[in-house]
Amino acid sequence: GRMKILFAASLLLLALSHLSQVDASAYDKIVSHSRIRAKKQGINMCAIQEIIGTKKKYFSTCRNWYMGSICGKKALVLYECCPGYMQLEGMRGCPAAVPIDTIYGTLGVVKADITKQYVDMSKLTEQTQGAGSYTMFAPSDEAWEQLDTKRTELLNNENTLLYDALHCHMVSKRFLTKDLKNDMTLESMHSKLGLYINHYSNGIITVNCARIIHGNQVATNGVVHVIDRVIAPVKNTIRDVIGTNEELSSLNRAVKKESSLLGKLGQPGQYTLFAPTNKAFEKHKEGLKRILQDKTLVQAFLKYHLLSSVQCSEAILAGSRYETLEGSSIEIGCDGDSLTVNGIKMVLKKDIVTSNGVIHLIDQVLMPDSVKQVTELVGESQSTFGHQVTKLGLAAAMGPGAQYTLLAPLNTVFTDKVMSMDQHLLKIILKNHILKLKVTLSDLYNGQLLETLGGKFLRVFVYRTTVCIENACMVRGSKEGSNGALHLMKSLIKERQLHVSLSPVIAALVFLSLMEIAGLTELLKQEGAYTIFAPMDDAFDGVTEQDMKTLTSDINALRIILLYHFSNGIFISGGLEGSVTNLLETMQGSNLQMLSVNNSILVNSVNVPNKDLMASNGVIHVIKTLLYPGDLPVGREDLLYLLQKFIKYMQIKVRSTSVHGTHYSTPRNYRSREVNAALQPSTRFIFRSCFLFSCSTPLFALSVCLWIQLQRGPLHLH
Repeated sequence: GRMKILFAASLLLLALSHLSQVDASAYDKIVSHSRIRAKKQGINMCAIQEIIGTKKKYFSTCRNWYMGSICGKKALVLYECCPGYMQLEGMRGCPAAVPIDTIYGTLGVVKADITKQYVDMSKLTEQTQGAGSYTMFAPSDEAWEQLDTKRTELLNNENTLLYDALHCHMVSKRFLTKDLKNDMTLESMHSKLGLYINHYSNGIITVNCARIIHGNQVATNGVVHVIDRVIAPVKNTIRDVIGTNEELSSLNRAVKKESSLLGKLGQPGQYTLFAPTNKAFEKHKEGLKRILQDKTLVQAFLKYHLLSSVQCSEAILAGSRYETLEGSSIEIGCDGDSLTVNGIKMVLKKDIVTSNGVIHLIDQVLMPDSVKQVTELVGESQSTFGHQVTKLGLAAAMGPGAQYTLLAPLNTVFTDKVMSMDQHLLKIILKNHILKLKVTLSDLYNGQLLETLGGKFLRVFVYRTTVCIENACMVRGSKEGSNGALHLMKSLIKERQLHVSLSPVIAALVFLSLMEIAGLTELLKQEGAYTIFAPMDDAFDGVTEQDMKTLTSDINALRIILLYHFSNGIFISGGLEGSVTNLLETMQGSNLQMLSVNNSILVNSVNVPNKDLMASNGVIHVIKTLLYPGDLPVGREDLLYLLQKFIKYMQIKVRSTSVHGTHYSTPRNYRSREVNAALQPSTRFIFRSCFLFSCSTPLFALSVCLWIQLQRGPLHLH
C-alpha cells in the first residue's frame, strides 16, 4: 500500500512539474537557466551577466553564457539572489524567502527607493498600501537619475505631473511575468493610456521599451516589476510622429506618395520603423531621385524600413535577421549601447514608442535589392567582375529601360592567368556573362536557353542542390533588382565546342576509333544531351594489335563496354551533390557511381583529371582508364584477360556455368593459358566458344551451345 502511495505521489509531482514548465514564460525560463548556472553557489542563487564598464545586468542565456559577452562586449559573471529570495547571515546561498509586504513596502525590498520616495511625495502611499490588486512597473534609481531636466519638471509639480507619471506605471490588476504576453496592451491608471508589452523569446520583457530587470516581486496587494527606465505616456501613432518630427520631413514626403502605407502607419498594429533623417536623405539624394519618381520603387523602399513586429533596443542582445514588409530581411544587432542595422552603426535615437510600434532614427537610408539597378547588385565577393564590366565598357552597353541578368563569377575566378588575358578576348567572354533579359532563380528550368549580350545561347541545367549554366554552377546569393537579376557563379562560363566528336582534341583517339568500329560515331554527332566519360589514350598503354583484334572481334560486346561510358543528360561536376554517391544511369543500362569531393570528381572510384568539356550536344569528362559495369560478368576468357589488363580499379565478375551439377568459375587471377591447360583438348574449343558466345548472343543461342557440348560428353578439369 505504501509503495502505491509513493508511486501516485511521484506521478503527481511529475505532472505538476510538467504543468509548471508548460505555463512558464520565456522570462521565467531564463531565470531558471540562470539558477541552474549558479547551483554550485548555493540555494536560490542566480547567475547574472553584467556588461563590463556599465551597470547593465542580464539573466544569462545559453548563447551569452558560452560567448561570455553581450552585444559584443565582455560580460562579467555575478551571482545574486534570484528574485523573491534573500541571504541569511552565516548561511550559504539565499535560503530565505523575502517577507511579503504591500506594494509600498516591496519598493524598499527591491531597492526602488526613489520610486518609493516619489510615491510619498505624490500622495500615493495610501493607495499602494491599501486594498486592491495592482501591478507596478517601478523605475530603478538609475532610471530616475537618467531623466535630468524632465525629472526636475516632475518634482516641481508633484501633485499632478508626478502623480500622473507614477500612475502611468501602474495597472489596476496583478500581472506576473507569465501573464505578460507579447504584443499585449494594458491600460495604465493614468487616463487609461496604453502600456505596450513585448515578451521576447530571449526572455526579455519590455513595457513601452523599458526592460524588466527584476520581475515578480509579489506583494499582498499586487506585484512589483523593476524596470530600467521611466515610462512616458504614449498617445501618438507612427504616422503622427513622422508628420510632426522636423527631422523626418523628407521621410514624411516620401510616405505621402504611398497612401496605403500612410494609412497603415496610422492604424493599430505592431511595427518597427527605421526612420531615415533628413540628413540621411540628403546623403543619398542622387540615388533616391530615380526611386522617388517610381511608385513601385517608393513602396519597396519604404517597406524595407518597416518590420511587422516591435523590436525595442533592449531586446536586441545579438544579431538576428528580421523580415521587412518589403519581403527581404535585414539584420538588427548591437555593439555595446549602439544598435546596428546590417552590421552598421546608424541608429541616432532609439525607442521612440508609439501606440502602434517603435521608431529608431537612422542616419542612412536602407536600400533593398529590389530598388537597385542591376549593376548596383554586384557585391564585395564579385567586385572584380563588376570592375571589369565597367572597365571594358559593358556597363555602358546595358541601355536604360532594358532588363539584364549578370552571371557574376566570384573574385577567386579571376586568377592571374585570366587577368593577363587579351582584353578583347576577356570582353567577349564577359559579354557572355550578361543575359539580355531578367531571369530570377525561380524562373530557371532545365534545358532553358538564355541569350547573352554577346549573342550566344547558354543552356540551363537544374540539379538536386544547384543550378548550372553551361559548365558554371551557381552559389547562394542570387539577387533581384529593379531592372535585372544577379547570380553568383563558381567559375567562368566556357565557350562550348561544336559537338562531342571533337574528342580527339583531348587525346582520346583510341576511344574514338573504337567508337567508329562499333558504329557509334553518329551518337557523337547527333542532336541531344549526352555525358561521356572518355578514356584518354594513356588508358590503352601497352595495347597490342592482337589486343585490339580481341576487343573488336565481337561488336555487340564492344558496344556494351563503350555505351557504359555514355549517359543521356548533361551532368557536370558542379551539379553533383557533395560527399554522397550520385548514381548516373548509362546507355548500357548499369549505373555509374559519381562522387564529388574537395573540388574533384570520381567515377566508379576513378579520378577524373579533366572535366566539364562542354559541347553543343553534351559534356565530356576525361578519365585515365576504361570503365566496365561491375554487375556484368565476362564469359570470354580472352576478353576477361584483356579487360583485366586495362582495368585495375575493380575486380571483374566472371560468368559461371554449371555442368552435370558441378559449379565452375574462372577466378580473377587466372590467365587464359592456365584455363587452356586445365581443359581436355577435346573440350577446349567448344568451351571457349560458349564463353565467347555468351557475351553477345541471346540466351537461346547460348543454350544450344551448351547442349552441343553436353552431347560430346561431360566436361572435366585436370
